[in-house]
Amino acid sequence: MSIFEAGMMVCFGISWPIAAYKTYKAKSVNGKSLRFSSLILLGYIFGITHKLIYSHDAVIWLYILNVFFLLIDMGLHIKYKHFSKTTVTK
Repeated sequence: MSIFEAGMMVCFGISWPIAAYKTYKAKSVNGKSLRFSSLILLGYIFGITHKLIYSHDAVIWLYILNVFFLLIDMGLHIKYKHFSKTTVTK
């Protein structure tokens, strides 16, 4: 297991719940991109695949946890996307 990979995953892992919480509280997705989140999700899937095939270790659980929180944030994005468009100020 690489301590640097684990550290990176912990740092990312801290950011997703914070981002999801901010989206939930603001009920706004202004400045967020579902495409960008989808690319990050794809990267996590590649990371999980690598862990399953070549380097199975405990860091896989950090990838899975990050995917879980990223999917929550993406779900909130989809939920509040229409709401953000209707509350744009002039």
